[in-house]
Amino acid sequence: MTTTATGKASRLDPKFISLVWAGPERAAEIAEMHRALFNPAWTESSLVEMLAHPGSTAFLARVRDGIDALPEPAGFVVGQIAADEAEVLSIGVLPRWQRRGIGKVLVEGLARAVKRAEAKRVFLEVAADNQAAFELYRGLGFTAVGMRKGYYDQPGGQPKDALVLALPLDR
Repeated sequence: MTTTATGKASRLDPKFISLVWAGPERAAEIAEMHRALFNPAWTESSLVEMLAHPGSTAFLARVRDGIDALPEPAGFVVGQIAADEAEVLSIGVLPRWQRRGIGKVLVEGLARAVKRAEAKRVFLEVAADNQAAFELYRGLGFTAVGMRKGYYDQPGGQPKDALVLALPLDR
């Protein structure tokens, strides 16, 4: 892994990030990453059902950290299209790969795919206190269009509010 002079991981060259289309056969891999990132996590069986839905669009990110490195799982995005709108249902990047540009590549890949399917906008929810994610989405062109009070359950804590963000795809 390359680092900057301050010891922080540097952004990856996008040529080392591959997106792999994810159908039901990839549910176990997504479930494993989801478990590492979220509580409560989605189960493999719920992901099989979700990914089998005709409106499902999902990708896995694979990373080669250098020319001779083998690709390894780094993240995922799961979305769904309904009529002319799409929604990001979940996105995650494993801690080793966070803040290296993989989330951006995942969102951009999903946006391209749903635009080809004639979606006009992409929606997502983000925890109102997740400034890093909000900045990522804002940089990609998302704008806040609403708030969902108590949207995210917190085991042993108070539910967190979510901002609803939208990205127009007609540009």
